[in-house]
Amino acid sequence: MTSLDDELRTLSEWSRQLTQALQILDLEVDHQRIVEVAEQTSREVSPSAGSISAFLIGYAAGTADTSGRKGADDAVQSAADVVVQVCAKGVEDGPDEKGWTKTAQ
Repeated sequence: MTSLDDELRTLSEWSRQLTQALQILDLEVDHQRIVEVAEQTSREVSPSAGSISAFLIGYAAGTADTSGRKGADDAVQSAADVVVQVCAKGVEDGPDEKGWTKTAQ
């Protein structure tokens, strides 16, 4: 087994433990997408930005109006896409700049 397989197995187990503890049993976590966004923002903004980004993706998805697993998956993807867009614009181009309307969940 490769180290990537080990990491995926560890992340799956960790997610299962957390979703049980947090009582969100029907949630499937897109580990790869969340990790990609966290790594990108850590690299392009600051080392701690990845953790903050991952939290805010989850928070935004959790507050979105969803129905069922598909709705939750779409909400996570939408939030992740917004984080990537913000990261691409850089820290200097904040929410007060044109173009950020209608990006909220």
